Amino acid sequence: MPVYGTLFIISAPSGGGKTTLVERLIKEVDQLIVSVSHTTRKPRKDEVEGKHYYFVDIPTFERLKSEHQFLEHAEVFGNYYGTTKSWVESQLRNGIDVILEIDWQGARRVRDLMSCVSIFILPPSRSALEHRLKERGQDDPAVINRRMQQASNEIAHYNEYNYLIVNDDLELALGDLKAIIRARRTITPFQREKWATLISELTT
Repeated sequence: MPVYGTLFIISAPSGGGKTTLVERLIKEVDQLIVSVSHTTRKPRKDEVEGKHYYFVDIPTFERLKSEHQFLEHAEVFGNYYGTTKSWVESQLRNGIDVILEIDWQGARRVRDLMSCVSIFILPPSRSALEHRLKERGQDDPAVINRRMQQASNEIAHYNEYNYLIVNDDLELALGDLKAIIRARRTITPFQREKWATLISELTT
């Protein structure tokens, strides 16, 4: 039987450091990729079509939604985001672990549809979160205020996740993420399939 990949959900409030952690994780862990979502928002500086997002207009997004092609979709600060189910499932069938970077609402919907491991990332403090948002230089003060208000609501859902990581020290937080992935990959059902020949040799 084939060894299927695992779907990992990673959520955090804006400015929680999720993007930086996931970028490092992808570089340092093999057989692990990030799902590329569709979005109606405009590309930010240095964002690449097909690598960071698939940038589409609202009519295209609505068509995909009406065709039930999204595993999950949500509106965030006036923009739409969605993850296509067929792409995720094809990667998992090929034994690739997939990361979904989505909010708590999307995570809740995905948990209802598929088996997954969910991780929530917390900032070390409210002041640190606000500082990170300002340092990014991506949003004006009004948007930062909205993100700070939204953060409290998002963080309130941390207990819906399997794991909770505080991103105070980047290296420690990255180590925690790696440990979760290693632990998942070494559970008995996965290892039984991966090492079937070896187990057969050792038990006969």
